[in-house]
Amino acid sequence: MTTHAPQAAQSVTLPTTLDEAVAALVAMPAAVPVAGGTDLMAAVNSGQLRPAALVGLGRISEIRGWQYQDGHALLGAGLTHARMGRPDFAALIPALAAAARAAGPPQIRNAGTLGGNIATAAPTGDALPVLAALEATLIIAGPGGARREIPVSHLLAGVDMLRGGELIGYVRVPLLHAPQVFLKATGRTGPGRAMASVALVLDPARRGVRCAVGAIAPMPLRPLDAEQWVARLIDWDNGRAIVPEALQAFGEYVAAACIPDPAPEADGSVPQLPPAVLHLRRTVAALARRALGRALS
Repeated sequence: MTTHAPQAAQSVTLPTTLDEAVAALVAMPAAVPVAGGTDLMAAVNSGQLRPAALVGLGRISEIRGWQYQDGHALLGAGLTHARMGRPDFAALIPALAAAARAAGPPQIRNAGTLGGNIATAAPTGDALPVLAALEATLIIAGPGGARREIPVSHLLAGVDMLRGGELIGYVRVPLLHAPQVFLKATGRTGPGRAMASVALVLDPARRGVRCAVGAIAPMPLRPLDAEQWVARLIDWDNGRAIVPEALQAFGEYVAAACIPDPAPEADGSVPQLPPAVLHLRRTVAALARRALGRALS
């Protein structure tokens, strides 16, 4: 599993069903589930983690595909980024496919999974702002065949955490059949960790705009006021037209909501943001403006 860890896991269990995996975790509370291992093995190699046992999820075929269910897509947590980046999946959920294609080099995309991206909850996880903008929900598998459903935002915010023996089984995503965009900025050319990312989806049925900003905070941020403001400016009955000035204003609105100005000092003066933070705010504004422009066009 690793060439750097002086202590290897004492046992490895390879279940073939979701309920078998849950049972293994219940029987071995110290065990750690592993799918692609792109984050787990990095922690093991760096000495940050020494799992006593592993429960491998790679043989559970039921969570490696997707199906349609009441106007939603039910995505298995074992879907890899490479699989989500293919054209057939992109036709289903374009923003999530774009995020999967931007997740890193081929070896990471081939191994990393949707469920792992959510469970790790790294701020730079590319799928997370897309799931937040889509208002996706998680189906959690528990002991005794139990299933419960929670919003993905609740897990990322720590409002509702995984309990002992539970696993993320599926992700339920609404099929909006409308434009979706995912954009991210990295510190270098080519695939890399996001410095900032923006997911934006249109909901013509409700005449709404949903936007989530990733990588700049521990969890994706939803600028709800900016969403509602710009949705009122879109001419939904005339090709979703909007005046160009509104695009610029929307980007600045989103950036200011996610990276606000410092609170005034006691003497009434307002401190300036550090140059690095100002640059990040300008980056978020540009991403939000471009994402809305592309979605409306």
